Amino acid sequence: MTNKPDAGRSVRRTCALAGLLALLLACTPAAAPPGAQAGRLTYVTTSHDGQARRYALYVPAAAKGEPLPLVFSLHGGGVELEDQIGARGHKSPFKLWMELAEREGFYVVYPEGRPGAYGKPTWNDCRADCTVSSSADDVGFLLRILEEVAAEHPLDRGRIYASGMSNGGFMALRLAVEEPDVFAAVAAIGAAMPAVSGCAAASEPVPVLFMNGTADPNMPYGGGTLGNPPKASHGTAMSTPDSVRLWSELAGARAEAPVRYPDLDPDDGGTVTRNDYAGGGRVWVRLYTVGGGGHAAPSLRERYSALFERYFGHQNHDVEAVEEVWRFFRGAAPAQGTAGR
Repeated sequence: MTNKPDAGRSVRRTCALAGLLALLLACTPAAAPPGAQAGRLTYVTTSHDGQARRYALYVPAAAKGEPLPLVFSLHGGGVELEDQIGARGHKSPFKLWMELAEREGFYVVYPEGRPGAYGKPTWNDCRADCTVSSSADDVGFLLRILEEVAAEHPLDRGRIYASGMSNGGFMALRLAVEEPDVFAAVAAIGAAMPAVSGCAAASEPVPVLFMNGTADPNMPYGGGTLGNPPKASHGTAMSTPDSVRLWSELAGARAEAPVRYPDLDPDDGGTVTRNDYAGGGRVWVRLYTVGGGGHAAPSLRERYSALFERYFGHQNHDVEAVEEVWRFFRGAAPAQGTAGR
């Protein structure tokens, strides 16, 4: 498979809007998983590019008709929608987006990718040397979701965000590259820029957050072949420092003094350091280096099992990943148009 950019933003937007006219939409109210509050979680099945696609939409109780921000939470490769939202009782730091949405007042979308070579959901994320992921038009799919949600709920177009883990993190970075006028900021956890990209080079600065572990056995912090053990079919990634450098140089941002977080759990095998790269009075790139961390989103509350850590490495318990991502998103929005905070 080769991940290639599609015909362009205008074509995707036209297709997304046109698709609404022939929308095959089935909405199923879903029981909110533990951790969700008084809002409403709905599973949606739609059609894009001739394929049935799924996503879940969380509408907070605070939604009273005023335009609200929207966050896309993009799963990792092989993770199904129900596991991303914690509906099957599995631990998921990403289900906490719903609690945040209640507290802060925004919509959350949990999209699901198309099956890849191993039959589980994946994203077409620009790794041209990856052969295990789907070749679906995922950028177009996510833009379609945006328009479907906007048709039913007023959105703050200046505050549309995407956060993803692993394969989903690579996909979030693709959105920053190809849709910088749509997404106010993106976050990549356990992901970096592709070493061999099938997409155009980033040309406009976008606020980007990276949160990567130095002992990640699946996505090496220093770059190289992905997978545990490394597999050529999974493609290659740039190093985390080089990925940070790419986006900070594009924005003309300079490094600020590092911030070291308290080691709240000395038994989790690591610590967290934050490095900000700022310019023009704003932070353009934020890097969370999870020393000793593996291929897992840090979480204080949603702690993975010892069996999970045997394969994916240590999960840090000093910060709550989604809280840190939202803090970055909330601060990144003001310079993104009149609708920003």
